[in-house]
Amino acid sequence: MIRCHETQEEPDSFLEHHQTSSPKALHRCITTLVGQTSSYISSLTLAGKRLYTGSNDGVVRLWNASTLETLAEASSSGGDVITGERGGGGAVKSLVILADKLFTAHQDQKIRVWKINYVVEEEEVGDKKYMHLATMPTISDRFAKCLMPKNQVEIRRHKKASWVHHVDAVSGLALSRDGTILYSVSWDRTLKIWRTTDFKCLESITNAHDDAINAVELSENGDIYTGSSDHRIKVWRKNVNEENDKKNKNKKHSLVATFSEHNSGINALALSCYNERSLLHSGGSDGSILVWERDEEGGDITVVGVLRGHRESVLCLAVISDILCSGSADKKVRLWKCSATDFSCLALLEGHRGPVKCLAGAIRDSGTQSETSYYIYSGGLDSQIKVWQVLVPTL
Repeated sequence: MIRCHETQEEPDSFLEHHQTSSPKALHRCITTLVGQTSSYISSLTLAGKRLYTGSNDGVVRLWNASTLETLAEASSSGGDVITGERGGGGAVKSLVILADKLFTAHQDQKIRVWKINYVVEEEEVGDKKYMHLATMPTISDRFAKCLMPKNQVEIRRHKKASWVHHVDAVSGLALSRDGTILYSVSWDRTLKIWRTTDFKCLESITNAHDDAINAVELSENGDIYTGSSDHRIKVWRKNVNEENDKKNKNKKHSLVATFSEHNSGINALALSCYNERSLLHSGGSDGSILVWERDEEGGDITVVGVLRGHRESVLCLAVISDILCSGSADKKVRLWKCSATDFSCLALLEGHRGPVKCLAGAIRDSGTQSETSYYIYSGGLDSQIKVWQVLVPTL
C-alpha cells in the first residue's frame, strides 16, 4: 500500500516543495478563470491550444489555452453561439473531440454534436464558432426504433422507451481509436455504442452494471472499461467473429471481465502506458485510487498499487505522460508519479473552495532539460477553473 504524506504549505507562495520519495515537484497557480455565470464546472477537455469547459447550466465555453481568454460559448438550447445565455440541457457531464466535431454528454439524457469552425476561431471573426449538428439519439433513429415493439425496453415499471434512448444522465463518453465509434455510459446502467458518421445507435447493453455507471475508458486494444457505483469495473470487448456467429447477430460486444477490488463506488477511470506497461487507474468514493496492470499477453489485470492521500471521494482522474492527476471532494488536486516502481505523490495543489470535478493537462516547454513543465487545468463546484504549472525534475 502506498501512502502520500501531506506537508504543511503556504498557499500564497509562488512555488511550493513537497517532501516525497520522488524528486521534489514545484508548482504555482498561474491564474483562475471564471465564466460569465456562477454555474459550477462539470467537465473540461484540452485539444491543442483550445480548452473546452462544460458547466451545469448546459453551456460549453471555449478558451484559448495559451492566452487564457474565452473565445466562444455554445448552449445546448440552440445551435448558434450564445454568449451569456444559459442552456436547457442540464450539466455538461463529458466532452470529447473528433476532428472538427465536439460531442457533449448532458444531464438531460442526451448527447449533442457540434461543428467547430476552426477558421472562425483563428481569425476571431463572425459569430458562429459552433454549429449544432445533431442531438443523439437523432429523430430518424428514434422514429425507426419506435415503430417496432421489439425495440421497446422497460425503463421503469409500466413505462417503456426505445433502446436507443438513455433514460438518465449521460455520465461519460469515449471514442474508438479510429474515431468511427462513440461509447456512452449513463446513470441508467447502460453502455451504448454509436456510429460517428451518421450518429446512429448501433447497440445498447442494458443492465451493464447493478448501479449508475460513472466512467468509461477505451484501451489501445479496443477494450472498453466501465466503472460504476456498484463498486465494480467491467471490461467489454467487440466480438471478432460477430459476422460468422449467429448467436452474436445482435450482440456486438461482450463482457470479458469483472473486477470487484474496490470497497466503494467508482467515480473515475484513466488509462496510461509507461515503458510498454499498460496501467488502469480507478478512483473511488472512499478516497483511494487503485492502480491496475495488465499482463504482457493482454490477459488478467491485477492491482499493483493503492494511492491514498485524498480524504474524500476521488471525483476525476487525468493522465499526462507518466503523471496521474486526481481531483477530489476534499477540494484538492494531487499529482502522482506512475513509473515501474514508483507511485509516490509529487504535488498537492490547493486553492479550490469546492470539490474538484474535472481535470485536464499537457506538457509545456519549460526551456530546460533538467525538468518537465506540466500545465494542469482543474474545474470545480466553486465555479472556477484553475491553471497550474508544475515543474518535475527529469531523472
